[in-house]
Amino acid sequence: MRAEPKVSLRHIAVLTGLALLSACGSQPQQSPPAPAVTVMTVTPQAVTDAIELPGRVQAVRTAEVRARVDGIVERRLYEEGTDVSANQPLFRIDPRQNQASYNSAAAALARAQAGAANARAVVGRYAPLVKQQAISNQEYDAAVAQARQAEADVASARAALDRARLDLNYTLVTAPIAGRAGRAQVTEGALVSAGSATLMTTVEQLDPVYVNFSQSSSELLQVRRKMASGEIRASNLDRVGVTLILEDGTVYGPGGHLDFLDMSVDESTGTVSLRAEFPNKQRLLLPGQFVRARVEVGLNPAGILVPQRAVQVGPQSASVMIVGTNNVAVARPVKVGNMQGGSWVITEGLKPGDKVITDGLQKVRPGQPVSISPPAKPGAAAGQPSAAKSTSAR
Repeated sequence: MRAEPKVSLRHIAVLTGLALLSACGSQPQQSPPAPAVTVMTVTPQAVTDAIELPGRVQAVRTAEVRARVDGIVERRLYEEGTDVSANQPLFRIDPRQNQASYNSAAAALARAQAGAANARAVVGRYAPLVKQQAISNQEYDAAVAQARQAEADVASARAALDRARLDLNYTLVTAPIAGRAGRAQVTEGALVSAGSATLMTTVEQLDPVYVNFSQSSSELLQVRRKMASGEIRASNLDRVGVTLILEDGTVYGPGGHLDFLDMSVDESTGTVSLRAEFPNKQRLLLPGQFVRARVEVGLNPAGILVPQRAVQVGPQSASVMIVGTNNVAVARPVKVGNMQGGSWVITEGLKPGDKVITDGLQKVRPGQPVSISPPAKPGAAAGQPSAAKSTSAR
């Protein structure tokens, strides 16, 4: 008689589990719900058309104070890094040698003047004698020539005295312009030379200041075409406004304007040089400082603004996510202009009526269906429980 196989409890549990798994696999899987997003509909509006360019701050006037006489520096008469007025003394050079030269020139002038006076007196005495033929005409002519030579000697001596006076005045080195005086390049006891034009310090006028930048000739040509076609409306071409963005990203308060546009293109870079002028009463702008200049070209009546959070900006390109047909998310490459407030100016890639996803981008992939939800009310507090949840809690 054949023995029946024994079925253990373990076998029964394994068989039961397999049956349950097969039953679950036979049921259809449910697809996840479409992610909820918030969109904005693109609507044209008046937008300031601006070009942002890097630039450098430059002093309006810079004067290099150099030695104009030879000598030893006795004293520095100003405080480094402070504002000085025009003709304010900055250095004193030992004046004793120049004073001696001035005294010698003054004595030479006095001697020449005495000789000229004597020569004029001789001519005066010879004038009636030559009429009486008491002396020859040759003697009279010689006296007149000597008097004229004496007058020339006086003029030469006076010029030498003026030169000596200038050299003596140059021993007191003054500021040629009003501005901020820099660090002294020489100290007391240093020998300065007029022949080598020893640099002693620099004075820079810092209010107002210039900002130099350049724009490619192709972009400038494009701007001119937009103006000619009416796409950009320029309000005042004689005074184009410019805004400065400092190194830390803040906007410099006082606005400036373009005051120079080069009429030639740099052959090596293909750019056109521009310059703007800005007030600088607080001395926030310093020569050599890096800034970004936003040139307000004109007003674009059909501009497009998109919130910054909705634009994905990469090293080479930018894109937004829009809601297309059947509420499917579509990636759209765009070309961005400058920032205005918290929004990008979109120059290419979007048209009126496009629905740009502004919130919920982190949950969306291109080609994925989405659910459009209304924008949150500005007054709604974040994290506040809803009425339904409050009711159910009670």
